[in-house]
Amino acid sequence: MKNPVVLPTGHHGDAIGYSPDHVMKGGCCMFVPSHYREPHVSWMVDLMRENPLALMASNGNPADGPYATHLPVIIDPEWDDSPAPDLAGLPLLGHMNRANPHWAALETGSVNLFTFTGPHAYVSPTVYDIAPAAPTWNFTSVHVHGVVEKFETIDETLGVVQATVQAFEKAFGDNWDMTESLTYFRKIVPAVGAFRIRVTKAEGMFKLSQEQRPEIRERVEQSFAGRGCTRHARTADLMGRLP
Repeated sequence: MKNPVVLPTGHHGDAIGYSPDHVMKGGCCMFVPSHYREPHVSWMVDLMRENPLALMASNGNPADGPYATHLPVIIDPEWDDSPAPDLAGLPLLGHMNRANPHWAALETGSVNLFTFTGPHAYVSPTVYDIAPAAPTWNFTSVHVHGVVEKFETIDETLGVVQATVQAFEKAFGDNWDMTESLTYFRKIVPAVGAFRIRVTKAEGMFKLSQEQRPEIRERVEQSFAGRGCTRHARTADLMGRLP
């Protein structure tokens, strides 16, 4: 049995025929129809903060091919500026296991891609209540391109680990004192490879049924909100925040 084809849909559930006018301008590397662009740059920043497990992709040699690693990536806590429209200049911090071949292949000064995936959900044609109709998938994503600077010292690496812990422990209150574990941290940090990313550009895609009529978009949003699933609820929340 062949896999079903899930198409982007138009106003009546029919597949969209994209023209060059639909595509984001500026030589982007991710295909983003213009009506799926983020309403404001804060949408990209929020998605990255709320979904920090990024997929890092780097070019490899012809024999090994590209490298890809899932890893937590945070915004440098010392950054207090306003983000550029394409997030250029935004400093990020990441780390991975030094035993990972990706670390050995990673070079300071190289440009790498970091993909952050936000809320997403399948849209059934049954929700449209019209015919003909085709299924599709609503999703949100930010692709970040950035220049990597590898850290080689224990103190620099430990700083990235501590900053990452602090970024995520905020949600758990102050019941754990990290200072009591610093000696243990120093024992395991030599096996950690940490780095800074200086963003050169970022592209966001927030495909949330914008191409549909308002009443159909509302049906999709309500169907997600009623699923009792966090992922669907978060997708519905974003749909409700669209201008």
